[in-house]
Amino acid sequence: MVTQQTTFQPGDCVIFRMPKTSVHPGPRARNVRPARFGDTYRYTVDKCWVVQDILEDGRLVLRTRRGKIHTVDPNDPRLRRPSWWELLRYRQRFSAVRSGMESNVLSAGN
Repeated sequence: MVTQQTTFQPGDCVIFRMPKTSVHPGPRARNVRPARFGDTYRYTVDKCWVVQDILEDGRLVLRTRRGKIHTVDPNDPRLRRPSWWELLRYRQRFSAVRSGMESNVLSAGN
């Protein structure tokens, strides 16, 4: 089976589908299913992140809106490029991540 290699560059916007579990899923929850014994729900939430760096082994360093860092394989099925509609719809989320990256670069230079 051939895997499709997607190339990313630093600064690219990505959407990561994060699996979650809680008693009360939020308004952005998708694929909501009750857990096995019904006490909680399992669901996914689309996270809008930006590629900060690419490691030598090809893994991506992704930055969240609040400045957290995640390292992800570029072929992870939960990772994808946003459609043009999602870029428009989530532009404030992506710009919040980018502005956080820029402020950290400026503060590191001091």
